[in-house]
Formats: sequence, C-alpha cells, structure tokens
Amino acid sequence: MKTYVAEEILQDMGYLSSERIKLPTSEKRFPDGGQYRIEIPSIEGPAVMEALLNELKFKKQKVHRISQGSGIMMLLDEEINKMCALAKEHDVELSLFVGPRGTWDISAGTLTPNGKMQALKHEGVNQLIYALEDLLRGAELGLRGALIADEGLLKVANELKKQGKLPKDFVFKISAQLMVTNPVTAKLLVEMGASTINLPSSLSIEKLYEIREAVDVPFDIYVETPDSLGGFLRYYEIPEMIRVLSPVYLKMGMRNHPDVYPTGKHLEQLNISLAKERVKRLQLSREMISRYYPAAIESCYGVADLGIPN
Repeated sequence: MKTYVAEEILQDMGYLSSERIKLPTSEKRFPDGGQYRIEIPSIEGPAVMEALLNELKFKKQKVHRISQGSGIMMLLDEEINKMCALAKEHDVELSLFVGPRGTWDISAGTLTPNGKMQALKHEGVNQLIYALEDLLRGAELGLRGALIADEGLLKVANELKKQGKLPKDFVFKISAQLMVTNPVTAKLLVEMGASTINLPSSLSIEKLYEIREAVDVPFDIYVETPDSLGGFLRYYEIPEMIRVLSPVYLKMGMRNHPDVYPTGKHLEQLNISLAKERVKRLQLSREMISRYYPAAIESCYGVADLGIPN
C-alpha cells in the first residue's frame, strides 16, 4: 500500500515518527481470493433498483451487493420478483431487511432513550413469527439474502437453514443496528449462523481489527454513515480498511439522508435521487483505492458465495 505523501512530509518536519506501529495485513479473503466487495444500501424497491443499475452502467461501475431497509413485508410479491430478476440478470447479491421490527410495533418502549438500543429487535413471539414468515416468503420468491437485527431470529432462522426449510445458500446479513462492538459478540453471532457482520462505523480500525482476529466472515462497513448511525465520513481510511480488515464489504451510505423507512411511491423520486448519488460515493471510494492501494484485490462478480437470487 502506498504511503501518504502528507505522512512523509510530517515525518520530515519531525512531527511524526517513521517507526509508527502499523496493524498487520489481514490474510483472510473472500472464497474467490478478493479482499473487498462493494455494497449500495437503501435501494427501496424495483424502480429505485432499476434506476441504480442504469446509473451504474452509465458511470461504468459495478457493485457486488444491493440492500434495502424497508423490509420484505412492505414489498408485493411482484416487486420482490422484479428485484430478484434484476439482481440475477446483473449478477448482484440482493439483501432485503426482515420487515416487522420494534420501531414499527405498538410498544412505546423503543421511543425511550434506553429503548432505542432494542429498536429493531422483535418484541414477543408474534413478531418472531412474522419475521420468520418474511424470510420464508422471500426465499420462496427466490431471495437468497436478508438483513437480521435480532439474535433470537438469527438462531431460529439458522435452525431452519439446517433443516432445509430455508435454502443452504441463504445469506444472513447482520444489521449495524445489532451493534457488534467486540470479538466475543462477533464470534457468538457467527456460531449462531451469521454470514456477514455489519459493524458500527463508530469503531476505530484498531477495534475493528480486534474483531477481525476473532472471526473469518466478511465485515460490512459504512464508508459514509447515515446521520442516524453517526454520520461519519471515512473515505481516506478505505485503503487501510481493506488491508487490515479483509474480507470486507464497503458500504456506500450517505449523510443528510432523510429517513425513508418504510418507503413507498410518495418517496420514489427521492430514493432514485439518493441511489444515483450513491454511485458518486462509489466513484470516490474507487479513486481512493486506485490512488492509495492499487494492489488491493476486488472480488469477482457473480461468484457462487454471493446471495444472488435463484
């Protein structure tokens, strides 16, 4: 990886030691040997997904994963079918959020300061039932990936996978809302069936590295974080994220992003505009990689371990 010119300048001026300790390079990789993949989140529905794919083609860009936050329950069968078809046509992994969640329930607990920590968890057995119905319905329609924010749901869903009631290639993507902040929690989630772990962008690379040492599954990390999760912009850290935390999905989030969950036709043009702007964020990220870590290995497209709809 290239040294930042500014780093050498500060060393020459005596403000920075040339003996600075650097974190080791991760030897862990995606199955195809890649160090990093690209994810564009918050693609809310088939019209937005179509607009995003057109913008990617126009800008000569590609992504490995597209995800959505409104939930499976807020999509008609025909909409899920359309999104799955688009994903399969473009060799893109598609991950839809499980629909019912604490913030949409009738309980006021999630509105309190302490309750926000359990905002996307499933309250009571009924919500677990509804969440499992979302997964089963999605899988039946061809979906092969879903966002999960509750440990109990992950455990039961993984049991269904073992029993063959969910496809063996179904990807369980842990939401950033589950707040995996240490290696022990990460290992527990992997043992429970997590396929990829969405880590809080508020963690330093040093803390993220400690988690990387404990588990092999890919990390999902916001390069630019929505305001609701802190609003951090970490573009210059991308090369080091790839080097130290591989295998990693780089997520193109955005600041100044209104809450569009659950979405609908009334927000469609806004969502299309946001999706197109995310392509610029992707271009910014690729320029950082090209400038500072040109040897970084990008994962292939359409490989078997991606949750591409079937």
